[in-house]
This record gives sequence, structure tokens and C-alpha cells, in this order.
Amino acid sequence: MATGVFDLLHPGHVAFLREAKKLGDELVVVVARDSTAKRFKHAPITPQSNRLEMVGALKPVDRAVLGNEGDIFEILDEIRPDVIALGYDQVHNEDRVLEECRRRGLARTRVVRLPKVEGDLDGTRKIVSRVADWLSLQENLERVEGGNKPRTRTP
Repeated sequence: MATGVFDLLHPGHVAFLREAKKLGDELVVVVARDSTAKRFKHAPITPQSNRLEMVGALKPVDRAVLGNEGDIFEILDEIRPDVIALGYDQVHNEDRVLEECRRRGLARTRVVRLPKVEGDLDGTRKIVSRVADWLSLQENLERVEGGNKPRTRTP
């Protein structure tokens, strides 16, 4: 099992899921609900239904499900994973996750923190920052050049 917000999918997400898939026979990915993402990380740009559909379409993913409202650990009762893969930058504490697994009768579940995958634009915040920088540059260029240049719409 792997979890995340998966807002603005990028190569880091794909690498994380590819590595998580190697830890077992089937990869179930829990996509955070919008309310959970807001509580733990940030308000997502992409709605939960779209994020669920996109994650489910990725090659390493066997099944994608929405997380539960409120208690984020409740999903463990449904999935009963053998392995839980955590991304290098996820805020979850391995000991706390293991404690919840044991409390729910998952004595053999392992928690594995995966290493960072090197690469450009490996985080949603970095992508948003790069787009904001690009837009700012375009606005400054337009002011300096008086708006006479054709505007390119892709960063």
C-alpha cells in the first residue's frame, strides 16, 4: 500500500509508485481526500475524483481508492496491507504507522520509507513555484516590451 495526495502528477510520483510496487505482488494506492490533503499538506489544485482516476491509470498501480474522512488509519482495516510504502518526504512517522497496524491486528505489516528519487520538478510545490516564476517573468517582459511580442503560453 502507498498513500499520497498526488496533486499535479510528476515523475517523482511515478518513481515512488514504481518502487512501492516492487515491495509486493499488488499495489493499492490510497489517494487522500481533498479534506485530508488540506488538513495535512495543502489544498489540492486537482479535485480528488480526478486525482483518483489519474493515479489508477498509472502502470504500477493495481487499484486506487480514496482514503477515509477523519481517521486516516481506518483504511488499514479494509486493505490490510503486508507492506506500507512511505515516500521520503511524507510526514508520517514509521513508528506511529506500525503502532496503528499492530492495534488493528496487522502484526506482520512492514513500513518501508523509500529514498528520494533525484529529478527535476520532483514536487508539487516546486512545480507551482516554477510556473509562478514563469508567469511573473512573462508579465515583466510584457511590461518592458510594451506587449508587442507574441506571448508563449507554455513554460
